[in-house]
Amino acid sequence: MRAAVVQLNSGDAKSRNLEAAEGLVRAAAAEGAELVALPEKWSLLAAGEALAAGAEPLDGPTLCAARSWAAELGIHLLAGSVPETAERRAFNTSVLIGPDGEDLAAYRKIHMFDVDVGGVAYRESEHEQPGSEIVDAEVDGVGVGLTVCYDLRFPELFRILAVRGARVVTVPSAFTRVTGRDHWEVLLRARAIENQLFVIAPGQVGTAPPSYDSFGHSSIVDPWGTILAAVETEGEGFAVADLDLGEQDRVRSTLPSLANRRPASYVWPHLAEVSS
Repeated sequence: MRAAVVQLNSGDAKSRNLEAAEGLVRAAAAEGAELVALPEKWSLLAAGEALAAGAEPLDGPTLCAARSWAAELGIHLLAGSVPETAERRAFNTSVLIGPDGEDLAAYRKIHMFDVDVGGVAYRESEHEQPGSEIVDAEVDGVGVGLTVCYDLRFPELFRILAVRGARVVTVPSAFTRVTGRDHWEVLLRARAIENQLFVIAPGQVGTAPPSYDSFGHSSIVDPWGTILAAVETEGEGFAVADLDLGEQDRVRSTLPSLANRRPASYVWPHLAEVSS
């Protein structure tokens, strides 16, 4: 399987974001990519109020455009993540589209990015709500697990996807520059190594309103933890790599850490109550 990660500098101009995304998706497909992945919030990266206002249903114009690209190019397309309208706050939703233009899976980001880093307070939960379902699908018979950005810090999600049969996990992201320079590559490689997965991680790069500064370095990592391809530019672009499933089989058979698991010995500790 040949895969590609697309790196974007999305902002609050949706039409411009879609134009940039389409151009890079087409360029990646021209390089033979069969699975092309867009980053988190590729259609709209902006303040929480603007994200909420720009949210669309899954049959809205943004994803309809992405479906048309996939069908025309005959590729599998991970539509990174988009703000999806909901009854209360929007979901941050990643959609995997097949080469016939039909949706194969939709994953709503489980872990909300409510943190303080680099002097900026991020509170995704003020304008978005978490999903609750772990989602995987098949791309030409290959199990693909879906995650989004901050999910990368929760190894149990990746382990469950691996145990369910995923051989590839996608991580569309808008990783901050502050955390990205120290954590991005380390976490991508760790999730790949410990679960013997291919990790496909397209990212945002550069600044966006109101205070986003994204790290970029979109990457494809193999089950040994080797970075197969990365977008080295500080701007928009894409990178392509071939995923050698036979090599993955060799890694899993010669260093069988997944097979050597002992689930009966793993018991979650009771969470201690925090006194006021």
